[in-house]
Amino acid sequence: MRILLIGSGGREHALAWKLSQSTHASRIFVAPGNGGTAALPDCCNVPIETDDLPELLRFARKSAIDLTVVGPEVPLVSGLADQFAVEGLHVFGPTAAAAKLEGSKAFSKAFLQRNAIPTAWARTFTDFETAADFATGLDSLPVIKASGLAAGKGVLLPETGDDIADQLRALMVERRFGDAGNTILIEERLFGPELSVLAFCDGKDFRLMPAAQDHKRLLDGDFGPNTGGMGAFAPSPLASPELLTEVERTVMRPALAAMNAEGAAYQGILYAGLILTETGPKVLEFNCRFGDPEAQVILPLLDCDLLEVMTACVHGRLAGCALGWSSESAVTVVMASRGYPEAYETGKLVTGLPSGELGEDGAFAFHAGTRLGTADPHRDQVVTNGGRVLSVTATGATLDEAAAGAYRIVDGIRFDGAVWRTDIGQDSSLGQ
Repeated sequence: MRILLIGSGGREHALAWKLSQSTHASRIFVAPGNGGTAALPDCCNVPIETDDLPELLRFARKSAIDLTVVGPEVPLVSGLADQFAVEGLHVFGPTAAAAKLEGSKAFSKAFLQRNAIPTAWARTFTDFETAADFATGLDSLPVIKASGLAAGKGVLLPETGDDIADQLRALMVERRFGDAGNTILIEERLFGPELSVLAFCDGKDFRLMPAAQDHKRLLDGDFGPNTGGMGAFAPSPLASPELLTEVERTVMRPALAAMNAEGAAYQGILYAGLILTETGPKVLEFNCRFGDPEAQVILPLLDCDLLEVMTACVHGRLAGCALGWSSESAVTVVMASRGYPEAYETGKLVTGLPSGELGEDGAFAFHAGTRLGTADPHRDQVVTNGGRVLSVTATGATLDEAAAGAYRIVDGIRFDGAVWRTDIGQDSSLGQ
């Protein structure tokens, strides 16, 4: 099969690596890819941006692509799966109608409420003054969310009453995240550890993956600004069989049934971001794709052919597909550029990357913000090209063993301005 994989981050490098192991994969094109995907066997980067849907469609037709796998959310929310379907092309990923579960937090919250899926209360606003009056009059500090896509950074947590109006102004007036802040949610702040539960879905059936946890804050101890994710681990010690059964019963099964009933059958990855409260798990958000960096710890634990699973989802045959998972644990540590998640420099030479085959001895250096240098002095060498540069991953018999393996790899990698957390995987009680 000829595969088109859309995206350029660590998630996409992990997907390309896992897909390339399939005996059914003859060629994988990654648009636009990164320095890591460029080096994988039978993979080829193509210079098409993830939001250029007409060019992606033209390439898929011209290159006789059998399956398109979408990494990031923007193409899905923009309707890539719908446009490809008109041309008879198969896509692993939901339609635009189904992807609204991530594309609009206002839609998602209303969906959760009308289908009695446990979640926090929330109010939706489009006017700054009205939102500020409501939020500042609350007895406790809320969560403030941009309804639209904000690259995983649109959730704000005011620390004092004075912060509320400032954060609302940043979203709605100063437009920190552009149109994503046209509509905002003011939501009840829940407390408890957070858990990421992802499922393969085929429109009717679903299969859960090992539950993961990620570290969103930039600094050790969960301090500093929110980021797209500074590390992750799986499986979570919090995800008991009883808890996962409850998540299936109260979240996944009713969500998929309701989407089906509303004419938007869900096919692809459904990612439930949960918070484990004293009264049970509640949904903080839905995502319509693999998480990043969650994919980097889940995919190394998959003990079967990912392409076969995705194909079963696309054709509604997941019930007959046997999934296998390793009994090991995985930890990933994100190495980022100095200044991230704000302004940062690129073009820094990366050295000390593990040699040998990716995944050898349970060690993975998944590239995220990298590219191959095109000019001296770093021609054809790996240089930085983003805020999150690498997701350094290791597997082991325990979380501690996996974390130690990941940090051994981190210690050998160098680039100017590299920053990373030193406590990934040490605390499973992560909360808001």
